[in-house]
Amino acid sequence: MLLSFYNPNVLGDVLLVETAEDVATQETTQKDNIVRIFNEENDAPIGFNIFGLGEELGIQNESGQVFLDDKQVDILNNAIAKAGFSDKLVTDNSPKFVIGHVEEMKEHPDSDHLHITQTDVGLDKPVQIVCGAPNIDQGQLVVVALPGAVMPTGAEIWPGELRGVDSFGMICSARELGIPNAPQKHGILVLDKGAAGQAFDFEAAKNLFD
Repeated sequence: MLLSFYNPNVLGDVLLVETAEDVATQETTQKDNIVRIFNEENDAPIGFNIFGLGEELGIQNESGQVFLDDKQVDILNNAIAKAGFSDKLVTDNSPKFVIGHVEEMKEHPDSDHLHITQTDVGLDKPVQIVCGAPNIDQGQLVVVALPGAVMPTGAEIWPGELRGVDSFGMICSARELGIPNAPQKHGILVLDKGAAGQAFDFEAAKNLFD
C-alpha cells in the first residue's frame, strides 16, 4: 500500500508517504533528506517524509493526495537507498473505490445494528466488511472504499475491526463519497448497475441526484 501527500504551501517541499497505518509505538530515523517512520516493536516501515524532490518528481504544483507512477516511485527508491535505508516502495495505483456485490450478510453477534457482510470486490474471494447502515442487504451492488482509500473528508481507510470483528474496508453512503446533492440521511448508496471490482466512476456519479 502506498499513500502520498504533498502540500508545499503548508509543509514546504516535503512528500509524505504512508505504507501502513499509524501505531502507538512508532519512532523515526533521519538520514540525509529522508525521515523513516517505523513501528518500534518490529522495525516495519510506516512511512517516509522525503524532502526536496518536488521538482524532480514533477509534483511541485500539486496539493493534496498525489498518485505516483512507476518512474516517480523509482526516484523515491533511489533516494531512500542513497540515504542508507533498505526499504523499497511499490507503486500502487489500483482503484480504491470500487463496486461491490454483497454476497452474504448476517447479524453481528455483539451489536443490535451492525451486519457482517461477505462482499465481492473483484478479488480472489469476497472480503468481510462490517456495515451499520439500516438499508444494507444481501444481493446489493454497493460502493466499497478499500484499504488505502482516502475519503473526501481526508479520512484514510485501513483494515480494522468493529466490535471485535475484522472489517476490510467500508461500504459507503453517497454523502460519505461527497456526491453532490446526496441525501442527508443514514444509509449506503445502492447502485442499479455495475460489476464487482469495477472502479467507481465519481464523475458519472455527480448526476445521480440531479
